[in-house]
Amino acid sequence: MKKITALISAAVLSLSLAGISACAQTVTSSTASMAEQNTMSVLWYQTSGEAKALYYQGYNVGKMRLDEILNNWDKNKQLKPAIVLDLDETVIDNSPLFAGKIVSGENYPLNWSKWEDRAAAKPLPGALEFLNYADSKGVAIFYITNRKEAKKAITIKNLQAVGVPQATPDHVFLKQKGESGKENRRQQVAKTNEIVLLFGDNLGDFSGFDELSVSGRIDAVTKHKEEFGRKLIVFPNPMYGDWEGAIYNHDSSKSVDERLKLRKESLQPFQP
Repeated sequence: MKKITALISAAVLSLSLAGISACAQTVTSSTASMAEQNTMSVLWYQTSGEAKALYYQGYNVGKMRLDEILNNWDKNKQLKPAIVLDLDETVIDNSPLFAGKIVSGENYPLNWSKWEDRAAAKPLPGALEFLNYADSKGVAIFYITNRKEAKKAITIKNLQAVGVPQATPDHVFLKQKGESGKENRRQQVAKTNEIVLLFGDNLGDFSGFDELSVSGRIDAVTKHKEEFGRKLIVFPNPMYGDWEGAIYNHDSSKSVDERLKLRKESLQPFQP
């Protein structure tokens, strides 16, 4: 009887361990899948000439618009002209963080803090040329990023190291505790300057796009279509952004498996 009981106990233990192992493999597999799905996005961003061309195009358009605005600027205006730019994937490149996570298979969650502390992000194509040009024209430049306020000093260190002009504490605005978007910081800039151009890789870098659904974001883009290329300059970022958050209904508590499911359900496949 003791032998039978021992055998039963061993079998139960074996099944339990197998179940735990299966769960661990599922989590690992799901996490790896999240990483793998970003491989083509990161490859395109890092290696394609098209990505570089779009940055040059955006900054070239920005320069042409800035010249047009300044040539018609009323010198009697009380407010000074200013441009507002996002930082990550607009002025500086964080793609090595995403590439590293894909290679390691530890894509979820991303460790932004360690990457930011390295102050190693490089400038994106056309960014420095445009920013130095705007600076030479006496235009005020403000950088509004959703990096946390605690990272302000290290962020400014990174910007100054690569030669970004006007990268000073009074021109770099980071996310404050309790803030959900950038509108308050844009309004802060607007109190002392007239914002003539805004640059970003995410619709949330502009007014009127926060916390919208997938269809709501598309409708808002259509509503503001005349502003793109005139006041709003958008850069490519297939790696991350509010476009992805909208797929999850901006619910950060969703599990990896839930996110993978929603990604697939959001596809619009060809039906033969």
